[in-house]
Amino acid sequence: MTEHHPQAEIVRKSLKKRYRKEMRFRAYGIVAILIALSALLALFTDIVGKGSSGFLKTSLNLEVELDSQLLNLDDPTDPRQVKMADFVEPLIQALIRELPGVTNVQHEAVRKLINPYASTELRDALVQHPEWLNTTRKMSFLAHSDVDVYSKHADNKAYSIKLSQQQRNWVDTLKEKGVIETSFNDVFFKGGDSRDPAKAGILGAVVGSLLTMFVTLVLSFPIGVAAAIYLEEFAPKNRLTDFIEVNINNLAAVPSIIFGLLGLAVFINLFGMPRSVPVVGGLVLTLMTLPTIIISSRAAIKSVPPSIREAAEGVGASKMQVVLHHVLPLAMPGMLTGSIIGMAQALGETAPLLLIGMVAFIVDVPTGFFDSATVLPVQVFLWSGSPELAFIERASAAIMVLLSFLIGMNALAIWQRKRLERRW
Repeated sequence: MTEHHPQAEIVRKSLKKRYRKEMRFRAYGIVAILIALSALLALFTDIVGKGSSGFLKTSLNLEVELDSQLLNLDDPTDPRQVKMADFVEPLIQALIRELPGVTNVQHEAVRKLINPYASTELRDALVQHPEWLNTTRKMSFLAHSDVDVYSKHADNKAYSIKLSQQQRNWVDTLKEKGVIETSFNDVFFKGGDSRDPAKAGILGAVVGSLLTMFVTLVLSFPIGVAAAIYLEEFAPKNRLTDFIEVNINNLAAVPSIIFGLLGLAVFINLFGMPRSVPVVGGLVLTLMTLPTIIISSRAAIKSVPPSIREAAEGVGASKMQVVLHHVLPLAMPGMLTGSIIGMAQALGETAPLLLIGMVAFIVDVPTGFFDSATVLPVQVFLWSGSPELAFIERASAAIMVLLSFLIGMNALAIWQRKRLERRW
């Protein structure tokens, strides 16, 4: 007969219960990860679905007759005549010639197929090439934003088509004849903001972001690293340094909009610096990223083994030499990683920059640190609040560009850490 062991049975049941709990915990973890991935996938699917068409433009390829009588212009080199000339009529007549059965009675309906900026492009081209007067030229212009929406989203009920049925038939006819075509939207990457969705671009916002990030990097990295080295290697351990450390940790958790209020009060109201310029934006983002850089830099310094310091001091190195020649080079990979992550966080910030005026409508591309500018997240904010559905498309495309920058910066941080990482 088998001898019964009550204690062994208790242990066996206890182990089975423990294993079941462990399996449940692992299942909960897998479910949580799947939910997070599903939400992320839904977000990316929505953004890509709305934004992918933003990288396409709709153009009109027309044979434009630059007749002097039609233009009401005799000398393209005369600024006064150019100012009074009619550069819209040749475009309308070029379209009417491509549409069978259309007469001048439908003049206004045809005009609404042409982008408002097309006449400006025609004027600039004729001023640059006066010899084109009284000739016929094959030229390409952006179509009206309503035509652009119809060409790309005719079958999508989420988009409101503002063209009449007659205008839709005209667009279909022009597409069949190759007059209207869809191609890569280089305008989106070469221009600044615009009231017209078809003409709106992100170059101004990208340049503004780069200028702002440059100011942030130049100020935050050296200040953050210097503060971390002092607090970790030189500062005495007393109540004052404990107070500073606690406040640095607290500042890392402060909402970013608070730094915007601080920048508004100090840099703009107290020091009188101009609004909506990359310098002020860089200063505000420096305040925001400093706690992150200091904390990550201190963690990197702490990771250096004490034996490195002891060996350097054993051969007669001073405290400064130990830090600069031995500790700092070994801690630099972690410092760079923390700084890149802090910069990526700053690149995606909107709230603090709204408070210092970087929400302004900026058409021109900034050329300096004191030129009026906006940044890419703020540009997305402006476009997403527009009632025009074409701007929502541009906003989603800009989000894709911004996400590419952020993913690239985080990938750079991972690569930098792996490449420079040292094991002891």
